[in-house]
Amino acid sequence: MKHIEIPVDTLNLDVFQFWKDSLLLTAGENGPGRFNAMTVGWGSLGLMWGMPVAMVVVRPSRYTYEFMEKSPSFTIAAFDARYKGVLALMGSKSGRDLDKVAAAGLTPLPSLKVSAPAFAEARLILECEKIYADDLNQDTMDPEALKHYPKGDFHRIYLGRVVAVRQLEE
Repeated sequence: MKHIEIPVDTLNLDVFQFWKDSLLLTAGENGPGRFNAMTVGWGSLGLMWGMPVAMVVVRPSRYTYEFMEKSPSFTIAAFDARYKGVLALMGSKSGRDLDKVAAAGLTPLPSLKVSAPAFAEARLILECEKIYADDLNQDTMDPEALKHYPKGDFHRIYLGRVVAVRQLEE
């Protein structure tokens, strides 16, 4: 299977379904031990400051957080439902303790325009340049949302300008 680049402004997704799909967030640089990936299910896609953006959130306790903090870029890779088990492993194990990518049988794939890799098995890849980061503020958060933080481990929000989109060739 081969990925083809499509113009960013032609990306057409059901954005609510997109975040319910099997997604991997990857940050760092392509190369063994130089990146980490984790499953994500919270985020958004849209326009900010006139740019197409993806927003993801990462808790400071996650190993990927260290890579998000150091890296100027990240990728979001969407997978078909048959990869649910693979993504369950990627979300339940830490890259600090295990080479999750090898254990999952995924194939790192260099990105076209950013340093963070993606995966050959992904059906859709968004390449993003990090343009903003900030911590969620409990003082301005809806009380309903606070239920997700009983330990006070609030996410950091990252905005990335979507600079490239690839999809599997049909």
